[in-house]
Amino acid sequence: MAQRWTCSRSWGLLLVVVVVMLVAYLDKTAALYTSSDDVVELTPSNFNREVLQSDSVWLVEFFAPWCGHCKSLAPEWKKAATALKGVVKVGAVDADAHNSLGSNYGVGGFPTIKIFGANKNKPEDYNGARNAQGIVESAIAAARSLVNERLGDRGSRGGSGSEGGSHSGHKGAVVELTDDNFDKTVFDDQTTWLVEFFAPWCGHCKRLEPEWAAAAAVVKEQTQGKVKLASVDATVHRMLASRYEIRGFPTIKIFQKGEREPTDYEGGRTKDDIVSSAMDFHSANVLPPEVLEVLDHSTLTKCSDEHQLCIISVLPHILDTGASGRSKYLDTLRSMADKYKKKQWGWVWTEAGAQPTLEDAVGIGGFGYPAMAAMNARKMKYAILRGAFNDHGINDFLWEVSLGRGSTAPVKGAAVPSVNTVEPWDGKDGQLPVEEEYDLSDVELDDLDKDEL
Repeated sequence: MAQRWTCSRSWGLLLVVVVVMLVAYLDKTAALYTSSDDVVELTPSNFNREVLQSDSVWLVEFFAPWCGHCKSLAPEWKKAATALKGVVKVGAVDADAHNSLGSNYGVGGFPTIKIFGANKNKPEDYNGARNAQGIVESAIAAARSLVNERLGDRGSRGGSGSEGGSHSGHKGAVVELTDDNFDKTVFDDQTTWLVEFFAPWCGHCKRLEPEWAAAAAVVKEQTQGKVKLASVDATVHRMLASRYEIRGFPTIKIFQKGEREPTDYEGGRTKDDIVSSAMDFHSANVLPPEVLEVLDHSTLTKCSDEHQLCIISVLPHILDTGASGRSKYLDTLRSMADKYKKKQWGWVWTEAGAQPTLEDAVGIGGFGYPAMAAMNARKMKYAILRGAFNDHGINDFLWEVSLGRGSTAPVKGAAVPSVNTVEPWDGKDGQLPVEEEYDLSDVELDDLDKDEL
């Protein structure tokens, strides 16, 4: 009886050891971050205290331990956290284990990165590069924006009436306009201007100030300076206030490029609303993007580096369509590029078979021309046009792409595909290869019937 008890106890101890080892193994393989990292582990129990009640800027990654992209991001995320230590907080949420926390912020895929800045209740999506450098740059920009907002609030509270002049927080991307510099700055500059007329004592103006400043920075970057945001202290620069009949604060006027008479701004007053309206004004004046032939590697890398999406078309061989057929395809692409110019995508095309590595990388595969793929070089993913290569089919495809719908696949090789250097199309019909002519005058046909020994 004692022997049986000893055996049972031995088996029990062995089972405990196995379970402990298995749990330790699973814990080790599941954890992407440990207490020795500078990445703060966030859970439902500490998220409110650490992030939402914090005065700091937070970058938070929502990940799943089994996600391959999350595992690839982990070393870059740790590197960024170390670089930002003491400047910006960097955290991570295991959204697989704490899915309710991920659901609160609309997390639908992994990894998802959110920036919790001045308004912790409205975090921004991070769409930058998935490396330490890109993460750090975005974090510093968010911290700078928060500091500017604090300067603005402090300046508006500490100001002395009309002598306080401009919004303190409007320094940076927002241009300060006065009676003296208005005409030269606005009318001599071939850009579109959104101008806010404010009063330092106005509560609505104070609430608009951080939104205006944040929007100005985004608009300046996205339009490459083609649309600018400005401010006028209407209590000081009364000539301007009188000229444009400013009766309440804040009043926003839109000065389109080349026009002296403004229109009233009737959009929303949040950063996102202002940016959206500014981009609408920009797209109304901007030329449609060029549809460029892929002639060498620089064509494709420039498209990928400068644009969120690169729309790649592979057209049939010139011998299959002739010049007129190819021109019709290119006209369709230019029409679509014009329609979606607000998106600021890049557009390139190549002839079937000219760039086999590119075709293979985005799943076009050497058949079924014409074909189209939309490639996101930052995420190294692409989507394929499944419908007809015409206005209707392409429009449906691009609309789905713009909404983030439809299936995607990873770019083969996880890098911008290599490209052959080719000559540009000359706009003419293709020519069949010239066959070499043979002179048969010296051949004696009678000898052909003789058997050769």
